[in-house]
Amino acid sequence: MNFLMKIFGTGQDLPVTGTPEEVKKKFNSLRWRVFASITIGYAFYYIIRQGYSVIKKPMLNSGVVTPEQIGIIGTIFFITYGVGKFTNSFLSDRMNNKRFFAFGLFISSITMTCMGLVNSFVPLAVLWGINGWFQSYGAGPSIVSLNQWFSKKEFATLYGVWFTSHNLGSAFAYFAIAAVVTAYSWQAGFLMAGIVALVGSVFIYLGMSDRPETQGLPNGAVYYGEKTQEEVDAMKTQSVGSMQWNEVVKNPAVWVLGLASLCVYIARYAVESWGPVYLSTVKGYDMMGAAGVMAYMQVAGIFGAMMCGWISDRFFDSRRNIPALIYGMLYTASIAGFVWAPQDFVTDLVCMTFYGFTMGALVCYMGGLMAVDIVPKRVTGAAMGMIGALSYVGASTQEFVTGKLMTVTPVLDANGVQMLDQAGKKMMEYNFGAAPTFWVCAALGATLLPILVWNAKAKNDE
Repeated sequence: MNFLMKIFGTGQDLPVTGTPEEVKKKFNSLRWRVFASITIGYAFYYIIRQGYSVIKKPMLNSGVVTPEQIGIIGTIFFITYGVGKFTNSFLSDRMNNKRFFAFGLFISSITMTCMGLVNSFVPLAVLWGINGWFQSYGAGPSIVSLNQWFSKKEFATLYGVWFTSHNLGSAFAYFAIAAVVTAYSWQAGFLMAGIVALVGSVFIYLGMSDRPETQGLPNGAVYYGEKTQEEVDAMKTQSVGSMQWNEVVKNPAVWVLGLASLCVYIARYAVESWGPVYLSTVKGYDMMGAAGVMAYMQVAGIFGAMMCGWISDRFFDSRRNIPALIYGMLYTASIAGFVWAPQDFVTDLVCMTFYGFTMGALVCYMGGLMAVDIVPKRVTGAAMGMIGALSYVGASTQEFVTGKLMTVTPVLDANGVQMLDQAGKKMMEYNFGAAPTFWVCAALGATLLPILVWNAKAKNDE
């Protein structure tokens, strides 16, 4: 732990220097650089994560892995990511998040590149598991940095804008990586994602900054008039670990929101992880057509995430419960339409539009914003860690259960010989079984659970 803090620990506070105008100019310049870094930087994290979803079917078609092995690989990733997100988000309350955030993406890019150089189950599973741990360096540092540099009044709206990074990265993966895989091979998809993310790690390191105090600037809460310097100094004498335990781990409302997020993530990763396979096998789309529908969904998600904070602030007095319930009902209906409606391009686009818009909002609300609302600012990272850990229990459960529920069998001709498609690849028949019902039930759970904390109140930063 001491070694880790020496490398990644936050720097020493420096005295505030310069005139008020100089301080204002420097603070505004650095805070928007930080915001650009965490938003664009986290999109690079998602290029890696969703790139794997695009590569799944070509891997299955190549015979390198079976559906059950794909499910196991995905489960390993979500376990290491969930544990890592819990641990590393707690650490991010104490870290120089410029270094922490950039380092996670750098190692993740290396492991992704290595996945393009292997072609068997065990090394793929090991590398994707390592990738999961370093992917967890993303969310906690982003939200802690957002809290450090921006005011409470700006936080919800900017949180929603930051959350569009998920969709930006995913849309890039669905288009660019799908094109590379189609033109070359599934290995080329891994290599491309790794190289692009490597560039992203350099972008983060050059753009981000540590806490305002380490840059010779006032604490954010002091700068925005939310607290006095004396109050901030008194808060710094409190143990971060004690606050994390009492205000986050022992807070029942955080646990309920975590379980709701778990359900959101089951349905979310079912659609995003298996959606391209579902569209191309059950609904008959070709690979680029399926990728196009999925990418369109990500565009809708950008607007959902971008607007959800503003909507709750503007129309619901900064309360998230009512819009969360409305979004949840639409989320459930859109997933049901996606999996059960007959194949029709317009219908699928409408379902994916509503899914993307509501998913962007719900993951934003339940994946962090609602929990951050009810814990002190100083333990924002811990709240993200708790919600993130439970969320990825859901994601890993989905990956494993879906892999178990579906079956894949070769398509044979009248003589019992496996048939080939026009590209000369072996034809396979995919049966998802009860998996779609599992996805819809999870979405319903995500809608109903937040009702249990309907009147949860925001706590003061003590």
